[in-house]
Amino acid sequence: MMPSDHLITYLVIGVFLLFVGLFGMIRHRSLIGMLISVELILAGAGVNFMAFNRFTAPDPAVGQAFTLFIMGIAAAEAAIVISLVIAVHRRFHSTDPQAIDELRG
Repeated sequence: MMPSDHLITYLVIGVFLLFVGLFGMIRHRSLIGMLISVELILAGAGVNFMAFNRFTAPDPAVGQAFTLFIMGIAAAEAAIVISLVIAVHRRFHSTDPQAIDELRG
């Protein structure tokens, strides 16, 4: 029996992506690094939805719909954050979140 025939394999991969994303959110100092970390967290959630879809769901369309919804949210979030990063970089000439303290209004 292959390791890919078990639900636990996919759940471990999803949890690994979640923890790498959380570690990246804490560790990275740039907005782009934080964006990549959030994308890893969303990828972990997508892997978990597809794993539960494959092994436990009677209707396979439900997990696929959730995963497509997560992918759509990730794409929209990436587009919005990239546009904000470009605007912040043009204004403050930095993408370091701690260097941008004039945003407090």
